[in-house]
Amino acid sequence: MSANKLKNIVPLLDRVLVQRIKPQQQTAAGIYIPEKAQEALNEGIIVAVGKGALNKEGKHIPLQVNAGDKVILPPFGGNPVKVQGEEYILFRDSEILAKVVE
Repeated sequence: MSANKLKNIVPLLDRVLVQRIKPQQQTAAGIYIPEKAQEALNEGIIVAVGKGALNKEGKHIPLQVNAGDKVILPPFGGNPVKVQGEEYILFRDSEILAKVVE
């Protein structure tokens, strides 16, 4: 999805907008995998981030992830958001399990 469609969505405080990576729909040999048999992936790409939670002095605490980072997501949680037919999930920064470094 292009960044233009998501300009209107800016996560607040320590929230991040994530697009879940879609499971493989075809094997290397070209055989299509039925939707029910596809493996649910717990990986996603950070699309947008908030400024960070506020500390006692009112200053933003920086987030651990940035837009474009590949991350490991918890199996449950987050708030689903649909933008022009595409599905995204809003998580708090602290709910993200890990950042994938390649």
